[in-house]
Amino acid sequence: MDFRISADDRVGAQPNRGAKPQARAAKGQRVEPSLGQSVGGFVDDERSGGPIGGGGGNGGKPPRGKKPARAEKEPRRGKAETAKPKKRRSRSGGFLMGLLWWGFVACLWGGLAVIGIIVYYGAQLPSSNSWAIPDRPPNIRILAADGSLISNRGQTGGEAVTFRELPQYVPAAFIASEDRRFMSHFGVDPIGLIAVAVGSVQAREVTRGASTLTQQVAKNLFLTPDQTLGRKVQEAILAIWLEQNFTKEEILELYMNRVYFGSGATGIEAAAQTYFGVSARNLSLGQAAMLVGILPAPSAYNPKANPQRAIERQRLVLNSMAQEGYITREEADAAQISSDQGTVRTVVAGSESYVADWVESLMTAYIGEIKDDVVVQTTIDWKMQKDAEFAVREAVVNEGSKRGFTQGALVAMDVNGTVRAMVGGVDYQASQYNRAVTAKRQPGSTFKPFVYMAAMEKGYTPDTLAEDAQFEYNGWSPRNASGKYAGTVTLRQGLAYSLNTIAGRLAIDVTPEAVIDVATRMGISSPMTPVPSIALGTQEVNLLELTSAYAPFANGGMGVIPNVITKINSKDGTLLYESSDAGPGRVVDPNVLSEMNDMLKTAVEVGTGRGANLGGWDFGGKTGTSQNARDALFVGYTSAMVTGVWLGNDNDTKTTLSGGNVPAAIWSEFMTKAHAGRSPVGIPGGSYQGQLIAQQLIDPVTGQPVIDPTTGQPQVQYVDGGTGQPVQTMTDPTTGQVVAIDPATGLPNTNLAPVGMGASTNPPIQTGQMTDPTTGLPINGGFDQTQQQFDAQGQAIDPVTGLPLQTDPNAGFTTDPNAAFTNNAAPIDPQTGLPMVLVVDPATGQQVWVPSAPAANQQQFQGQQVQPTSPFAPPAAVGQQPQQPVYQNENSQRTLMDLLFGN
Repeated sequence: MDFRISADDRVGAQPNRGAKPQARAAKGQRVEPSLGQSVGGFVDDERSGGPIGGGGGNGGKPPRGKKPARAEKEPRRGKAETAKPKKRRSRSGGFLMGLLWWGFVACLWGGLAVIGIIVYYGAQLPSSNSWAIPDRPPNIRILAADGSLISNRGQTGGEAVTFRELPQYVPAAFIASEDRRFMSHFGVDPIGLIAVAVGSVQAREVTRGASTLTQQVAKNLFLTPDQTLGRKVQEAILAIWLEQNFTKEEILELYMNRVYFGSGATGIEAAAQTYFGVSARNLSLGQAAMLVGILPAPSAYNPKANPQRAIERQRLVLNSMAQEGYITREEADAAQISSDQGTVRTVVAGSESYVADWVESLMTAYIGEIKDDVVVQTTIDWKMQKDAEFAVREAVVNEGSKRGFTQGALVAMDVNGTVRAMVGGVDYQASQYNRAVTAKRQPGSTFKPFVYMAAMEKGYTPDTLAEDAQFEYNGWSPRNASGKYAGTVTLRQGLAYSLNTIAGRLAIDVTPEAVIDVATRMGISSPMTPVPSIALGTQEVNLLELTSAYAPFANGGMGVIPNVITKINSKDGTLLYESSDAGPGRVVDPNVLSEMNDMLKTAVEVGTGRGANLGGWDFGGKTGTSQNARDALFVGYTSAMVTGVWLGNDNDTKTTLSGGNVPAAIWSEFMTKAHAGRSPVGIPGGSYQGQLIAQQLIDPVTGQPVIDPTTGQPQVQYVDGGTGQPVQTMTDPTTGQVVAIDPATGLPNTNLAPVGMGASTNPPIQTGQMTDPTTGLPINGGFDQTQQQFDAQGQAIDPVTGLPLQTDPNAGFTTDPNAAFTNNAAPIDPQTGLPMVLVVDPATGQQVWVPSAPAANQQQFQGQQVQPTSPFAPPAAVGQQPQQPVYQNENSQRTLMDLLFGN
């Protein structure tokens, strides 16, 4: 047993053997050794020099008669007191105290480090007084003619919507799924951070993100998506700033309009339209939950890419909403799609998306850079658009595998160029390439009307005779598609049956440059090379321009510019653009128009386009098939609408199509629906009886317009549209219109409709009909393949000088057939004594003199000499009624039918 012993008693004392060693003295205190053995009691005398071992000879008693010596007061004798047990420090308590202490130190230093990091990365942000919410990329809302939404275009794919416009369960779905404590935290959610940390430690991996909705807004608006410490710190700083400057509703509205939902849709409105074809204002509970479920992984969870995962995500969102009390469990169950369903009904982007892409590409040209949301009103007829889409798609599905084609395109427009429907391909989701606007393909024989129009302008008529036979010109030798040739035919038949040799001869005759001029004037804008093969449609064009180039045939000869946009407004209603009726003006002479419509009607009545039909309506059109049938087209028109159809393959491989089969069938199906309920009206016949027509004056010597020396502008004369005779006119000072004057009375001629002032600035084109500025009478009767020009009396004249070619035989004719053309005279044929004829050699393209036929063998055709050796008969006078053609043999017409169609 330990005892507490006074310091005065320890000298000479013996320690107890069984006792524990005494505690070591404190540092710096002298430690005295303990000597001797314990005796079980304390020693009362402390002599210095007393015997070691505890006593002297008398048994350790003090000497008798003497008091014990003591240096200090003698200690009181008594019982030894038992020492109190020494308190021992708890080891666990010390550990906790140490832990708390070091935890405090660590927190202090950690806090300082966090502050340092925040200061460091926060200093890299611009000054907070310059922070502002960046503008949302502008949206282009594209509407059909009836106001139906076609599509949204722009970087976001949809317009912004306000918080108040949405059903209450839409924002609730975002909060329940993405940030349950959104309404209570200050931008950063400490509870959420701790929960994520604990879960991640338990799972030994990062289980989920800890960003709040506010942090995600900050990231989307201001930062890059890099997952770095610096970006996360800046994200938190910006989130707190957002919370201090915006309400919770405003922050949530920003989030819903800026978050990405996949499939090119940014914002809740774009997502609703992209996946379900409805506005976000009209989303159902189930649809809203499915859209919110997309957010963690837009490419993997969207219902188009993975409908099963989308259904699972929808269930999780609905459960979260029910747990948070936003909806009842019954509502969640009712809105949920069964996992057994496996599919989700989503909207499929239709052919109208091709229109939307085209409209978007035009925006900069119309209004410049777009900085704010705009609304575009288009000319598209929604029903026609869907009818066109159905017709093209069904044809590809039903006939594509049989005939080897996979794609189709269609353009339909009013006769003034207003586009009503456009199909750029069979499946927009599979391919966004627009085959109606972007693609350029060979038009084949649909280009031939421009060749024939150039011939009509030169003076030929539909009844001009031509030879359908093989020929070679500078190494080029066109062949008919059938491999058969009919001999002598009319130009009407040549166009109706699409005879390549006739078109080739015409192109050489009128020159490829003239063909290009006609095509450009009619509406072809693609660059073209002037080569003879242009007659066969070898120059690539797009379907839109080709279709618009047929519009003048349908509207009476006026050029058009294809138009799909009616007006553009800002979101607040400010008018930014409005279309006008301005156009190229007249591009076809009325008489030439009449002849072209005559031939194009024949093409669909008995020619290659006879597969097209449109009950009760007068219409014209032309088929086209490129080499190896890689392209098959049909372009046709009525007095109300023009439609072009193309079929083929994107890889330009051959098919077994022709323009007269499937393309013509598509055209007929669509146009029948488009004309339903309308009263049939005939196509223009070219008569301008009772109208006052403006014409440029042409110098008969140079063939160029006569320039007014006072104004520097081409001079214009006005003629009676029915007779072509010049008419005296004046300008009405009250209306600004040009009116005809009756020369007998000096009063306005009420039998002729006046023309506006614009007529003089946009006069009709010249068609080879030169007018004497003095008399107003035609000077020439046109041109034939010999490059000759005839005056009104049928006398051949020099096309350059306008002087007669055949003059007095004694005035310079030569008997040398190789003599040069001198003194404006033709050489004399020594065998017949008649002037020789200047023709174009089809083989070389050069003009050569050839003997004329004897007078006895010459055929008379409308008062002009016909040379049987020429591949074309000289033209009849422009404007005369078509006459029965003269064939080389009486069976030629029957032979043509038999060869081409087996009739």
